[in-house]
Amino acid sequence: MLPFLSSVLLNSRVPAPRTLSRAAMVASLVSMTLGTSACSDETTSPAQRLAYGASQVLGQGTARSYVTLDNAGRPSSLGVAISETAMSSLPQTPMPGMPSAAMLSLSLPAEAVITGFDHVMLDWNPAGHEPAHVYTLPHFDFHFYQITPAERDLLVPTNPEFGTKSGIFPSAEYVPTGYLPASTLANTPPAASAVPLMGMHWLDTTSPELQPPPNGKTFASTFIYGSYNGRFTFLEPMITKAFIETAKDKPQGISFPVAVPTKVAKTGMYPNAYSISYNASAKEYRISIDGLVTKQAAQ
Repeated sequence: MLPFLSSVLLNSRVPAPRTLSRAAMVASLVSMTLGTSACSDETTSPAQRLAYGASQVLGQGTARSYVTLDNAGRPSSLGVAISETAMSSLPQTPMPGMPSAAMLSLSLPAEAVITGFDHVMLDWNPAGHEPAHVYTLPHFDFHFYQITPAERDLLVPTNPEFGTKSGIFPSAEYVPTGYLPASTLANTPPAASAVPLMGMHWLDTTSPELQPPPNGKTFASTFIYGSYNGRFTFLEPMITKAFIETAKDKPQGISFPVAVPTKVAKTGMYPNAYSISYNASAKEYRISIDGLVTKQAAQ
C-alpha cells in the first residue's frame, strides 16, 4: 500500500458510507420506471449496430443503455448514452442524505443478456463525493452490475449482513493488478467503507489523482471495481462531466485500457477498455466498456 494513499484516504474517509434510509433509496429509484420509451436500434456501420434500452428522463433530456453488436450479433461494447440536452440541464440539488442529484437504474436491451451484465445504475454527483479535494468534482458514476436490482437493493446498512459481507473480499487471482479495497487504502474497518447499494469499492492505485505530489493530477476519469460477499458485482467508469464533454471535439473518442483479473467468478463478457465519445447524428455522449470477451467462471 502506498503511504500517501493511506494517509490521504484515511483523512478523507474514502469512500465514506453514504447514509441513506431504505425509504429514500426506494424513492430515488422510482425514477427508473418514469419517462421511459421503447427500445430502438441504430445502424452505425455495415459491420455493427447499436441496440438501445428504454430511455429515462435526465434533466431536460434522456439517458439510456445500449449494446454495440457486430454483424453476427455478438456484443462488443456495452454503454450508457446521455443526450446533449440532458448534459446541459442536469439537476444540481442532491437527494437527501446523498451526493447524487440523479440516480437512474437503466435496463439493458435484450441483445445484451449474453454479456452477463444485468443493468446499469447512473449516478450524477453535482459536487462529487468524498474524499475531499480528490473526487469532489462534478462527475458521473456508471455502475455496470452483474447482479439484479433486487439483489442490489439488499446492499443497505439495515441489512445485518451488509457490513460483514462487504468485508469478504475476492481472493487474489480474481483481483485486477494494481487494485486495492477502499478499506485497506483508508485503514478503516470494511463496514465503515461500505457504500449502500454497492458494497466495497476497489480503487486503481495507479490512477493519476491518487499519486503523491508532484506527480498527482486532477481527477478526470478512473475505473473502479465493486465487490460484495467475496466476488465482484459491478464495474464502474467514474468520469467528470467536464471530461465527458471534451469528447465532442475528439471525433475518434477517448479510450483507456482496463486492468483485468486472471480469473472471474461469473461466466460472462468482460471488457479490456472503456471509452467516452460523442455522436453528432444522435446528439448524445456515449460512455462504454469495450472489447468484450467471454470468460468462463473459474472452477
